[in-house]
Amino acid sequence: MILNETYTLENGLSIPKLGLGTWFIDDDQAAEAVRTAVKLGYLLIDTAQAYGNERGVGEGVRTCGVPREELFVASKVAAELKTYDEAKKSIDETLEKMGLDYLDQMIIHSPQPWREFRAEKRYFQENRAVWRALEDAQAAGKVRVIGVSNFLRDDLENLLTGCRVRPAVNQLLLHIAGTDLPLLDYCTRQDIRVEAYSPIAHGEALKNPAITAMAEKYGVSVPQLCIRYVLQLGAVALPKTADPGHMRSNAAVDFAISPEDMETLRSMEHLTDYGDYNGFPVFSGKPLA
Repeated sequence: MILNETYTLENGLSIPKLGLGTWFIDDDQAAEAVRTAVKLGYLLIDTAQAYGNERGVGEGVRTCGVPREELFVASKVAAELKTYDEAKKSIDETLEKMGLDYLDQMIIHSPQPWREFRAEKRYFQENRAVWRALEDAQAAGKVRVIGVSNFLRDDLENLLTGCRVRPAVNQLLLHIAGTDLPLLDYCTRQDIRVEAYSPIAHGEALKNPAITAMAEKYGVSVPQLCIRYVLQLGAVALPKTADPGHMRSNAAVDFAISPEDMETLRSMEHLTDYGDYNGFPVFSGKPLA
């Protein structure tokens, strides 16, 4: 069963292959969502400072009935925090807000503030400073795994040239009809595990006839096909939902996509329209207006 399977990160620690994303789950609903997910067998829970639900996620982790050491709890340093002191303070605030002694994973949410996402200024020096804060938090036992999110190759190279600890993960927008194969290959060669957020393309995959046809071929739902796809790419899958039925269905992915069909899915024309969510930088590739 996929919920019992793990990847081994470059530092030797294990991470579940499938986790629960909590973006868009309100703080007052997050605890119950986490408890429900853990009851169904989920062990990886992913949140972020920017989600505004760390308190609720932490409550769910503390009250789910599973020993803390059996869970993998992840959060993210807000994209706007670009100094050592800001990042260091935010990590401590996250631990306090969640009521936890340590995090299994903490990553930089974006190489640039959202209002400058993929803009000309790259924040290379600033990201090195934030990275030092993560390295120090790891050395202090506050965080077990450190990494990044939404980092392109040159963002990663900027850290790799001067870091004490290499990034273990890079959390990316990764889905069928949205696969940056060169970046995925670079991360693989650098032993950086990719984590896939929005593996169902924030719901837009459900509207794609070619993806629907492929799902029907395998007798599975579109979300199940999408999750299986990123797993077969070697990525951690982080579908987000507060619905128990969706949580259960998302974990029913014990089938295999053939190599030929994987190639077809990898080669699909990239989505350019994420509907109501085009305004988010991670989908539009553009700064916030």
